[in-house]
Amino acid sequence: MTRKRNGAWRATGVVTALATAAAIAFVAPAQAQSTAQLSAWVSDGWGGGTITSQPAGINCHQSAWDPYATNDPQPNPTGTCTASFEVGTTVTFTATPDPGSHVNQGPAPNPVTVRTGYNYTWVLFCPNDGLCSAG
Repeated sequence: MTRKRNGAWRATGVVTALATAAAIAFVAPAQAQSTAQLSAWVSDGWGGGTITSQPAGINCHQSAWDPYATNDPQPNPTGTCTASFEVGTTVTFTATPDPGSHVNQGPAPNPVTVRTGYNYTWVLFCPNDGLCSAG
């Protein structure tokens, strides 16, 4: 940019600055996150059972496992253990033990109000034969 006697460079600079500011202002603001992930964690209490959510989305089952029977690790849970929910939704959980197991602790927290970021609940199923301590 060169300076002209009549001060035109200043006017050009002001127009350029205003155009840049207008372009920046025209960019849409970032939208708030409308959904977030909610996970159900079934701990390794050796018992089996299912945790479900209301509203529907989570239906996570953990098979019973006897750590003394084999050297195999506990099997991974099956079903849907993580789901997306609208931020602000209150999700309530139900834990249902398999035959031969009981709910030792949880689900906790219950209910969960979904927020942006990490959301979770957990449950501990134990076998009825005393392989894990009573809560």
